[in-house]
Amino acid sequence: MPASEGRNLHRASTRVLSLVLVVLGIAMIVSTLARGGGATAIGILLGVLFIAAGLGRLYVLTQTKGR
Repeated sequence: MPASEGRNLHRASTRVLSLVLVVLGIAMIVSTLARGGGATAIGILLGVLFIAAGLGRLYVLTQTKGR
């Protein structure tokens, strides 16, 4: 496998896993709110952190695209 194919596979898997983190974060927030959790509930806080981690990974991926 040439290096460029490996790099493309890594970028694609990073993109997919980052999107999974964002979706899990949204699901955690929705689930917490549906069960009556407030703004400081642990599900809300973890959901926000999951979303931030996923979006942060996507941001870094787009900034390092040409390298």
